[in-house]
Amino acid sequence: MPLLLSGRNFRRDLEASGCLAIFTPLEGGSETRLLRRLRAAGYKTQITSVRGLGDPEVFLLQLHGVRPPHLGHQNVGRNGALGEVQQVIPQLNEFLENNSPIVLWLLEGQVLSQSELLNLNDICHREPRLKIVIEMGGSRSLQWKPLTSLLNT
Repeated sequence: MPLLLSGRNFRRDLEASGCLAIFTPLEGGSETRLLRRLRAAGYKTQITSVRGLGDPEVFLLQLHGVRPPHLGHQNVGRNGALGEVQQVIPQLNEFLENNSPIVLWLLEGQVLSQSELLNLNDICHREPRLKIVIEMGGSRSLQWKPLTSLLNT
């Protein structure tokens, strides 16, 4: 398994395309090896699920508001029905402060719509330090391809 020992081909493809769609074996293990290799190469890594992501650009890069969940009966005074909007810092804020390259590993990417995938691809091209790996499902062997080739098919 020279691929998993060095991870050079994966890193080279990630740097060339900026955004990769990856298909991993369901047993797991290969993705953590690749993450370890990327960290050893100087990348900062962040793993998160895409479920509940909302607008990817706003969630990852901009200050945005979040309302608390509705908990049933509340007084109808100030903001009783909706709750107050809480301002949340961007997910990648602390990583973007320094100049080190960043890899965002997104789990369960198969639930993303075509427009969300296009948005993530555009983010990678606008922010050259940010690389995104999206797990798009299972496979018998570890496979990856640029997200643009997945979107064109």
